[in-house]
Amino acid sequence: MKKLKKYMSALTPVLIAALLQTACKKDGGYHDATGTNSKFAGNTYEYLKSKPGVYDSLLAVVNRMGLQQTLMDSNVTLFAVTNPSFQLAINNLNTLRRQSDKDPLFLAKIDGVQLDTMVSYYIIRGKRTTDSLLLQDGLDLFSVRFGYPMHGKVSKISASGLTGGGPDLIEFSNTKRSKFIRNWSTTTTGSNNISTKNGIVHVVSPDHIFGFDEFVSRLTFVPPPPNLMTLIGGKLTVLRDNNGGPDNGEGSKKVIDGDDHTKFLAELQGRLWMQFELNEPAVSGVYTLTSANDAPERDPRAWTYEGSNDGKTWTELDRRSNFFFEERYQTKVFRCPNTTAYKFYRVDISELRDGGLFQLAEWTINKVK
Repeated sequence: MKKLKKYMSALTPVLIAALLQTACKKDGGYHDATGTNSKFAGNTYEYLKSKPGVYDSLLAVVNRMGLQQTLMDSNVTLFAVTNPSFQLAINNLNTLRRQSDKDPLFLAKIDGVQLDTMVSYYIIRGKRTTDSLLLQDGLDLFSVRFGYPMHGKVSKISASGLTGGGPDLIEFSNTKRSKFIRNWSTTTTGSNNISTKNGIVHVVSPDHIFGFDEFVSRLTFVPPPPNLMTLIGGKLTVLRDNNGGPDNGEGSKKVIDGDDHTKFLAELQGRLWMQFELNEPAVSGVYTLTSANDAPERDPRAWTYEGSNDGKTWTELDRRSNFFFEERYQTKVFRCPNTTAYKFYRVDISELRDGGLFQLAEWTINKVK
């Protein structure tokens, strides 16, 4: 009995030290969370095919757009969109179509040009693991097919009550060609760094809607008739130009240059009109306005669309008030019941969303179909 007590007495300090060491590790305040890291023996296209019931919709789009070879032999990073993301997008589209008494649309029948643009957002040049996206501001990424600018940034989610103690996720953004983060549309990944023979796969969270926030708007937008400004030609004048003049970087000529990533910027001062004199009279029953890249408060909120044959006496063709663009770079098509051929057309702006500085990316006047 005495020997047993002596043995226990000698062992106790060792046990206490071990327990203290373990306790210190638990209380260290740091949790080394690792993200998903796995290897697949085939190429990226084969990886998608190996997951039946997960990537069926993505495969259907890839096959329709002829992107199979890209996912087989090019060094790419795929932000893989799962079936629920496509289902959300299709449901949103067809809910809107039902309200307009239109038949439902599905992936096999959707406009291929728009579908090609949207799926390209998710296929990025080069192999980009989470380690390459650890910079404080993330990393600019470019799509394979069109070199479209996307962006990726790594952050950590919380786990067990510890902020930033969970695994890595990627904030994957459609930049919409804007340097302002507030204009971006962002989703996150659910798992990362799946390595294939030719690339890296990051799996996009299932609550993401395919196409970011563009799926419905792209597929419900009805293009306007031909633009009379380019079809017939003519001359632009404005009530008040940018301080640098019409040829300035944000001068009036930018509003008819056909590029929605440039803009016309000027003081409203209570009223500002843009007038276009056609080379010959023509009937316009349609016109468009496109929102600029930033600062929604500068958008026009109220205006009239008018026609004239002498540039002095004007006939009101359309009137808008309390109008709002929902997005940046958004083209809105306005129709009016005009049947008269006018030589002059103008948009006369009387109110902005807020403040006194006006901006607009594009204006067109369009013929009647």
